[in-house]
Amino acid sequence: MDEIRERLLAMSEAASKGDNPLSWFEELYSSADRDEEWIPWSDGRPNPLVVEWAIGKSTKGRALVVGCGLGEDAVFLEQRGWGVTAFDLSATAVEWAKEQHPNSKIEWVVADLLDLPDEWRESFDLVLEVHIIQALPESVRKLAASRLSPLVSPGGCLVCIGRYQTGQEVEEGPPWPLPRSFIESIGEDLEMDEFEIFSLPDDEPEVSRFRAGWRA
Repeated sequence: MDEIRERLLAMSEAASKGDNPLSWFEELYSSADRDEEWIPWSDGRPNPLVVEWAIGKSTKGRALVVGCGLGEDAVFLEQRGWGVTAFDLSATAVEWAKEQHPNSKIEWVVADLLDLPDEWRESFDLVLEVHIIQALPESVRKLAASRLSPLVSPGGCLVCIGRYQTGQEVEEGPPWPLPRSFIESIGEDLEMDEFEIFSLPDDEPEVSRFRAGWRA
């Protein structure tokens, strides 16, 4: 894991000095050569905070998974009855996800959160963002976060999950834990109906995670 972490940090730092600070996502997926062990946020299972949120929810409709990676959360939502569109900046990640889930009816799309299709505006009953905003450098983080709430349809919801900043220290990232003030700003034009802090069983003692939800 230390080797993977060092590799990720090196890619991210190199990309931050160029014209495209997000290019390291494609570099990571393509250099992994279909070996999932090199993707530190992917373990073949949906995020447990997504699972907990979805259990007992009766609302179904059209869902958008932001930065879908290898598609675990997207497939879980599809199995729960959602019609799912899942996108990622990395073309390799999207192709890899398609290969792993050949029987899925998910619409897999290569797209950039900073430049999404106009027709997606107010089109989704659920917009799910997991560990994406926290992985973006400060230079694009606020702009990317502002792209989420416009995607939510009237009556729909936005759910964001990530690392939570518990103190004032600035940590080396990615990921960069997010403070509550920033998290609240993600859905500032929506009505917040959930904000919870969690510690997952496999996390280090100092790691906290959040799940925030808003409704349009």
